[in-house]
Amino acid sequence: MRLAFLIPPMILLAACGSEEKKAAEGTEVSINAGDEHGGVQIKTGKDGGNLKIGGDGAAINIDIPDFVDLDIESDFDIDGVKLYPGSKVTKVDVDANDKSGADKATVKLGFTSPAAPKKAADWMAGEFAKNGVKVTRTGDTLAGTDKDGADFTIKFGPDGANARGEVVIVKS
Repeated sequence: MRLAFLIPPMILLAACGSEEKKAAEGTEVSINAGDEHGGVQIKTGKDGGNLKIGGDGAAINIDIPDFVDLDIESDFDIDGVKLYPGSKVTKVDVDANDKSGADKATVKLGFTSPAAPKKAADWMAGEFAKNGVKVTRTGDTLAGTDKDGADFTIKFGPDGANARGEVVIVKS
């Protein structure tokens, strides 16, 4: 399994966040990685989750604590560009598969920003320009390709006076 290198970091991440926090602070995390010989699945939210590792002749199924202490906002960036200041990641979904030689990964992050969609999109477009990353803009949606060749889209929508959005990164 070529994606086996993901297992040790995932197990370390699974151990993070055992301290109790308010339910509203939790980020939902879903990771699915594998190939035709097996894979790894992690699903967790505010109340903890489950780690499953399966492969040819072996299987592990472990309950894990929550991820609420994981600082996704600080760790996330695309070529040096972070989410609008004060944004909170609400959901992480990673799907990485190497089936039949088609090595593909998709990462989706749901987030909220403390600004209107246009203001948050303007700020991020400016940050991409400062970092030399070309993006196209349609309304309050940004799209481009990072320096590693992954395509990304960042969509901003209204959430009252603030923005709610999604980042989608596809590497194939």
